[in-house]
Amino acid sequence: MSSPARRRPPRIAAIGGGTGLSTMLRGLKKITPEITAVVTVADNGGGSGVLRQELGMLPPGDIRNCLQALANTEPTMEALLAYRFPCGSLQGQSFGNLFLAALDGIYGGFETAVAKMSEVLAITGRVLPVTTENIQLIADFSDGAAITGESQIALYKKAAGARIQRVRLCPESPPALPACIEAIRQADVILLGPGSLYTSVIPNLLVDGVARAVRESSALRVCVMNLMTQEGETEGYTGEDHVRALFDHGGPGLFDLCLVNGRPIDPGVLAQYRLAGSVPISANPERLACWGVRVETAPVAAWGNGRIRHDPDSLARAILRLYRRRPAP
Repeated sequence: MSSPARRRPPRIAAIGGGTGLSTMLRGLKKITPEITAVVTVADNGGGSGVLRQELGMLPPGDIRNCLQALANTEPTMEALLAYRFPCGSLQGQSFGNLFLAALDGIYGGFETAVAKMSEVLAITGRVLPVTTENIQLIADFSDGAAITGESQIALYKKAAGARIQRVRLCPESPPALPACIEAIRQADVILLGPGSLYTSVIPNLLVDGVARAVRESSALRVCVMNLMTQEGETEGYTGEDHVRALFDHGGPGLFDLCLVNGRPIDPGVLAQYRLAGSVPISANPERLACWGVRVETAPVAAWGNGRIRHDPDSLARAILRLYRRRPAP
């Protein structure tokens, strides 16, 4: 039975980036207003990369996705933020990215721009860039190559067929936004993922103080395992490989629980993913127990239009159950 403290909405710090984090946030905002999304700023591809190069700002894409996920606005506003220009010099660029770029120009700082956009969208919780330093992601491969740039890493892996051994930041150990560290320290639940392992989740752990704050926390610390392996990043990976990579970069004991999908996925959809070398991720409870990690399964997968994603509401409910079942400290 849960304690009285477990009946209140938990304070959640969700660490990651990309579509995985924003999908999860859509469910989490229905179970608690106390959410802080700690988001990577290592992206250098797509529209974010263009704005980063031309305006010298931090990449807005992952931040914008999280703001949209937590927004409490009319559908027209959400459609406006997600709109991508179909042609011309702005082809492929989203209006939401440009909105954030304009606020960055008006207020002269990315952190303030994110806060102002949060106010405009009346978001639930907070979205914070993990650092305001202009960082680049570098991947060291098994063939000795060192590739700089998030978008270039996947391209090289596909072309060379080499395995990513480690990723690092340039400059090394940039300072974390103080509010991110405070949110992690105050959290009842810390979530790592889901999202691209090496380019969305791990970069946050390389920012000074983040991994240490997670390791030292007494919160429920959960790795939300990806549903499928990712082409250009984690082909052939098991759940144990994901955990090993997180521990290698963030330190042993980074988390104590791994949440894995337990819902069988439609075979027809899986067949399409397998054509691209992507397969479901499983985890061996006995092996992970040796590292102090407990495996929990829940039916959190969903699919439609040929795409497999976490179901936001099912995932949020599973996380809330884990929180309420945890013995009081």
